Parts: sequence; C-alpha cells; structure tokens
Amino acid sequence: QVQLVESGGGLVQPGGSLRLSCAASGFTFAAYFMNWHRQAPGKERELVASISPAGGRINYADSVKGRFTISRDNAKNAVYFQMNSLKPEDTAVYYCNARSNPFDYWGQGTQVTVSS
Repeated sequence: QVQLVESGGGLVQPGGSLRLSCAASGFTFAAYFMNWHRQAPGKERELVASISPAGGRINYADSVKGRFTISRDNAKNAVYFQMNSLKPEDTAVYYCNARSNPFDYWGQGTQVTVSS
C-alpha cells in the first residue's frame, strides 16, 4: 500500500521558518522524482519544488527560490522542505508528490499558515 504522509505544518509568523517532512512507503522511493506542491485558498495547485531520484537535479518555483530548500534521504524514504523567510502569501496546503511515469502518488497535505 502506497503512503505519503506529510508533517511539520502549522502557524508561523512572517519571517519565520518551518520544516516539512514527507514519509514514503509502499513503493521504490529512490526511483521516484519527489515534488512539493501547494494550494492556497481559491487558487490552483502549483508545483513549488522538485528533486530527482538521486538528488542531483533540483528545481524551484520563482516564488520560493532562495527561501525554500528541498532535500531527500533515500535511506529513510523521506523528503524534506525547509521553508525560511516565510511570507503571508506562502499560506497554503502543502502536498508531497511522488512521480515515476506512469505512477503518480500524493499525500493528504499539511496546512501552513503564515500570519502575525
């Protein structure tokens, strides 16, 4: 049974930091691209970061570049998302996603709220 379980979301003040984690099971984690997406209220879901199976290729959306860092630990079947200098516009549900064509798995999401 495939599972992606996100954790680490919460309420943080502007300028603060959060670290999201995603624990994966039920598939060959090291063979999958891992992505973080987010969806803000009333907006479409957007891809914000991606990391290749071995971690050598990383991409970020312009909106988070320089503030957020994606990483993975293939020995622990986990992917992480360090979010620094958070802004109110980062408020969204953050989703962990695993892709290796034709397979596409999603977590249930974790809420991140940036507010004073």
